[in-house]
Amino acid sequence: MIRNSNKINKIRTFALSLVFIGIIIMYAGLYFRTHFIIMSLFMIIGFLATLASAGVYLWIGMISMKAVQVVCPNCNKVTKVLGRVDACMSCNQPLTLDQSLDGLEFDEKYNKKRAKK
Repeated sequence: MIRNSNKINKIRTFALSLVFIGIIIMYAGLYFRTHFIIMSLFMIIGFLATLASAGVYLWIGMISMKAVQVVCPNCNKVTKVLGRVDACMSCNQPLTLDQSLDGLEFDEKYNKKRAKK
């Protein structure tokens, strides 16, 4: 069974992982305290990963503001839909705004322009 997941939550999870990866890289730099150049390189790379996560959070926030809000027919909670198909943020119910895809099996390939029905 394919687990449906909301696109906004996937991108937010990626941004959160960038924060942790950046912190781990910077922490690994502490093991090279005697080698200033190597330690500085680890600190800069870790900082850039953390900074990139802020950029991803900003980007997904801007996209999230433009997303269409719908009421999920399964859990009756308001959720946001990006693209032609998406999943509910609460219960992972497949959702679509395109009536030609209504009743078809959930597949994220429908969001691509060249996807066949």
